[in-house]
Amino acid sequence: MALGTYRPGSGSAPLSAHEARQCLEHEHNSRLAQLTALQETGADPADQLVAAQREAVQRVLREIEAAFGRVRDGSYGTCQECAKPIPAERLEILPYARHCVGCQSRKA
Repeated sequence: MALGTYRPGSGSAPLSAHEARQCLEHEHNSRLAQLTALQETGADPADQLVAAQREAVQRVLREIEAAFGRVRDGSYGTCQECAKPIPAERLEILPYARHCVGCQSRKA
C-alpha cells in the first residue's frame, strides 16, 4: 500500500514504510519460490512455456525491486504518470504497481 494511503478497515491508519516493505518482501519471497519451483521441474530449458513463465516471474521480481526503490525515495504509492495516489485497494492486489488503474489502462 502507498505510504500515507489509508488501509480499508484499519481505522484510517496510514501504511508505514515498514509495512510497505513487508508487503513487498512477501511478494518477493513468493516470486523467488515460484522461480525455484520452475527450475526444479526438470523441464527442458528449451521449453517455451517454462521459459515464458520464468521470464514473467523475473519481470515481476524486477518490478518489486523498483518498488523497494520507490519506498526508499518516498514515491511509493504515487502514480508515475499522473502523480496522484494509487488507491490502497490496487496496492493490496499489486503492491509493486507503478500506475493508477486509469493511467495503466491508457498505457496498455
